[in-house]
Amino acid sequence: MSKLNLNLYKKLYLIRRTEKTIIENYNDDEMRTPMHISMGEEAIAAGICQALRAKDQIFGTYRSRAFYLAKTGETDKFFAEIYGKATGGAKGKAGAMHMAAPELGFMEASAIVGSIIPVAVGAAFANKRNKNGKMVVVYFGDGAIDEGCFWESLNVACLMKLPILFVCEDNKIAAYTPTFKRHGYKSITDIVSKFNCNVFQKETTDAELIYKLSCKAIKSIKTTQRPSFLYLKYYRYLEHVGINEDFDQSGRSREEFEKWYKKDPVNLQRKKLLKSGIKEKKVVALEEEIDNQVKNSLKLAQKAPFAKISEVYKDVFSEKT
Repeated sequence: MSKLNLNLYKKLYLIRRTEKTIIENYNDDEMRTPMHISMGEEAIAAGICQALRAKDQIFGTYRSRAFYLAKTGETDKFFAEIYGKATGGAKGKAGAMHMAAPELGFMEASAIVGSIIPVAVGAAFANKRNKNGKMVVVYFGDGAIDEGCFWESLNVACLMKLPILFVCEDNKIAAYTPTFKRHGYKSITDIVSKFNCNVFQKETTDAELIYKLSCKAIKSIKTTQRPSFLYLKYYRYLEHVGINEDFDQSGRSREEFEKWYKKDPVNLQRKKLLKSGIKEKKVVALEEEIDNQVKNSLKLAQKAPFAKISEVYKDVFSEKT
């Protein structure tokens, strides 16, 4: 089990170290994109991505740093993209809200709430038709279930028995609007369970538990030939967009934050590693390796050139009139 815990911690620490580096450099005003920080949700991304194979596909939202890093493990193109440089995955044209690395299984992220869900369902349909065995994971915040496209997509996926895992990350607040002001019902899982899909839920910051639940959800897709819906609760540490706290703006309390931080996903997994018998010296060496990776990627991004003006006309699709 220590090997699993080690792999999970690598993902968790990479996410945390990368976002801390973003925060440390964000006020230099050289990053060409808004930032929706993932701190607090790392266990979800690490646990789910650990359960996936290299060929499986992920579709996500504007808050995609955690899933992108957990799935790809790469940081060179990542930092170049948020600095708007030519060496970025989209040559600086996508920014942080539209990250993509399809060659590594992170297919696309979208800044429009709920919009990526039908795209992911389309990919699942294509995978089923092509019989390539690829699994699709689409994750979204609880605010996305207020969109009609979620229900339409869920219905189609259940009707067509598609190989897709829907992941709802619920932090009880959509931007700055709490759940009780948006939902005319008590339980999303009760409603989704009425569809022909498998429903799983958990409230935990333990990446290992999320990994095991994800494995169960994915296995059920294969054995029942039905989609799965995974409902997970977490706490967003920082403001909706930006690098600051937002207790005043969101109405959330510092006491609630401190309650969640006591079970911080990164700290929790580190303690489990040491308890499993892995020497702290080995853990520190792993952390230093990741620190150096992130530091080098940051330097490369800062030194990299911007794309030429002509690049703005490339990779753009339009109809002639």
